[in-house]
Amino acid sequence: QVQLVESGGGLVQPGGSLRLSCAASGSISSMIVMGWYRQAPGKQRDLVATISLIGATNYVDSVKGRFTISRDNAENTVYLQMNSLKPEDTAVYYCHGRDYRGNYWGQGTQVTVSS
Repeated sequence: QVQLVESGGGLVQPGGSLRLSCAASGSISSMIVMGWYRQAPGKQRDLVATISLIGATNYVDSVKGRFTISRDNAENTVYLQMNSLKPEDTAVYYCHGRDYRGNYWGQGTQVTVSS
């Protein structure tokens, strides 16, 4: 079973940048889709961005033009580059992967945008 481990979260000022990483314990080349979700306190977990096996990307409207998702199959890692961060981006960010066997989630990494 593949395990996903996120890193790169932290505290950043509004307008700043962070890059999240999601390292897989096994190969991600079989992952049909990988993505990032986020959950703010008291709210449901929502989709942020996804990237397919062939590299097609999808973003929620609120992050379009600011966030970029990418995957490095050789390094078994998925990234989320976050620019022009806003206080409303504050949340726990979760990595997700899906292959023919099922769904996989990481433990989450906290992102706090505050001055």
